Amino acid sequence: MAPLCLNSSFLPSSLHYLHSRSFHCPQSSSGFCFQTRTRSRSKAIRLSIAKAEADVRKEDIVIVGAGIAGLATAVSLHRLGIGSLVIEQADSLRTGGTSLTLFKNGWSVLDALGVGSDLRSQFLEIKGMAVKSEDGKELRSFGFKDEDASQEVRAVERRILLETLANQLPPESVQFSSELAKIKTSGNGIVIGCDGIRSPIAKWIGFSEPKYVGHCAYRGLGYYPNGQPFEPKLNYIYGRGVRAGYVPVSPTKVYWFICHNNPTPGPKITDPVALKKQAKDLVRNWPAELLNNIDLTPDDTIIRTPLVDRWLWPATSPPASRGKVVLVGDAWHPMTPNLGQGACCALEDAVVLAKKLTNSTKSGPAFVEEAFRSYESERWLRIFPMTIRANLVGSLLQWENPIVCSVRNNIIIPKLVRLGPILEHTNFECEPLTQGIKVQDLHIHQSS
Repeated sequence: MAPLCLNSSFLPSSLHYLHSRSFHCPQSSSGFCFQTRTRSRSKAIRLSIAKAEADVRKEDIVIVGAGIAGLATAVSLHRLGIGSLVIEQADSLRTGGTSLTLFKNGWSVLDALGVGSDLRSQFLEIKGMAVKSEDGKELRSFGFKDEDASQEVRAVERRILLETLANQLPPESVQFSSELAKIKTSGNGIVIGCDGIRSPIAKWIGFSEPKYVGHCAYRGLGYYPNGQPFEPKLNYIYGRGVRAGYVPVSPTKVYWFICHNNPTPGPKITDPVALKKQAKDLVRNWPAELLNNIDLTPDDTIIRTPLVDRWLWPATSPPASRGKVVLVGDAWHPMTPNLGQGACCALEDAVVLAKKLTNSTKSGPAFVEEAFRSYESERWLRIFPMTIRANLVGSLLQWENPIVCSVRNNIIIPKLVRLGPILEHTNFECEPLTQGIKVQDLHIHQSS
């Protein structure tokens, strides 16, 4: 299979049909090379070296993965006047699954990308949080605005978030049914790895697999066709080695999760009937509203995942980039969901990286690598402590010892916990992105 060269005039306009046709790289091309293969056909894409066709477009930046990180990065670059191509191994946006909770830092980024208002109109603002024991007794309640007047919390369906971001991109910016098969480093093209927690690009850079933290999570999206009955607040329920929660997403949908200790990740299970049974068995005698949410969950929105993270130790962890390849989001810093910051941090990464590229005024091939190092330095100071903090919070909430759990429920939560300091990590300002420097001005594309 011949390599696909990134910094060449190589891409036909009809990218959605790329798997069914051949295309050409000019002989003068040089740069990052990678190979793609389609999943819809067993035969790989055939590439030939020939004179470039007239029907081409110039792309110097390829983003691998059309999840939240990948699409947000593409939109950030687009807002700043830089084109990119997003490749995704699935045959469409991965719109299944549940929802994610976004705090004010996530909304600051979405506003900067120009999609915040649209999303707000579809999802409820969450006013506060209530913590209960497994018998339904309320241990503590908080109002988000009481703790932080600027706080904004909403649970957002992953499907709608992805579709909203994708709709901000020019037509044919996302190429589906394409897998990254090989990276060959040469020249000045850029690859941005947004390919998730099992990222092949992260492995290529030198990262080990994320570490399993000792607990798994069931997640689902309950559907109430006649309207869900809950107040707009996060509801947490803590037991011994098991915790759960639920939060209204919209007038008809409620997101829920159950997290339980498990010595190993266990086998992958996709049967929704089995998943529902396992989830309910963990919380059989817990509040009825939690069990009702599980019963009312459509089959295509229930999942079970082992929780993992990666700690970016100074001096020992690989850098976030290697040459002209850089990582964004879970591909670089997977973290447990205990602070609700995985998606928020991926959104932050996207805008910071885009600004680093556009704000650089240096010329020559080294400038991209300098921008990547600046991005890593800025983001590491925020990501590394947050990853550890999320891990520790999860470990504390997963206590099994009955005495320790009693102290947690009767002393720590009712009398000692303050929500304000816990939410300090959501402080992140992001100005609106405006059209800035073009690709050629950044010397990403060099004429032959």
